[in-house]
Amino acid sequence: MKIATWNVNSIRTRLEHVVNWLKESAIDVLCLQETKVVDESFPQEPFQELDYHLYISGQKSYNGVAIVSRQPLEDVSVGFTSILPDVDPKWDEQKRVISGVIDGIRIINLYVPNGSAIGSEKYEYKLQWLKILSDYLQKQQKSTPNICMCGDFNIALEDKDIHEKADPKNHIMSSDAERQALRDILALGFADAFRKFTLEGGHYSWWDYRAAGFPRNRGWRIDHHYLTPELCDRAKSCIIDIEPRKLTQPSDHTPVVVEF
Repeated sequence: MKIATWNVNSIRTRLEHVVNWLKESAIDVLCLQETKVVDESFPQEPFQELDYHLYISGQKSYNGVAIVSRQPLEDVSVGFTSILPDVDPKWDEQKRVISGVIDGIRIINLYVPNGSAIGSEKYEYKLQWLKILSDYLQKQQKSTPNICMCGDFNIALEDKDIHEKADPKNHIMSSDAERQALRDILALGFADAFRKFTLEGGHYSWWDYRAAGFPRNRGWRIDHHYLTPELCDRAKSCIIDIEPRKLTQPSDHTPVVVEF
């Protein structure tokens, strides 16, 4: 089984890229972020023509997540409040969480807030959002022990996940508080699938559109697959496919694929 995560930065803008990539890559489950479209306007037909099932949670112009799966998913849930009914519904106003089960594996597709700037209101929102995510994951672990948590985390956990020209300590997505929040989540029993196979730096999943970030390979590794122990043992590869980033008008992110 191959599970991929990809922040497409507008599914309607990148539809041809995504559909062609699915035709070529033999992906079983594709988790999308930043779809940027309300559910009724999501372009479903091209995926249905490829015999994929769609599970979507979107909003106009911002955010939005979706799961595209060859097999139907079970126990699909959207948002935090579907699992944590006591959580304030405001935390689901931004569409950032969708989950489902396939072959005994719970796939949790996340679009973690960016945070804008260290110390800003959006930064504090991000840190609080991650605390709620921790509670959400603990609840999910009780019902499904095998979890693949993937998506755009907007956090580079180590300095080697960032190009050498960046200043990690003073940059959003690599501040101490953000990294600690993610470490606290991983301490629940999750391992980085990519780091099981690749230990060196210089591998990235996002490159800023500005300043020729991709041609200079000035990127960040912020798109991840985090796996529970048994599932991590079953992982046979995890790769970053940079080919879609080379296309005309690409997303600023590229797919990350884990295979079991």
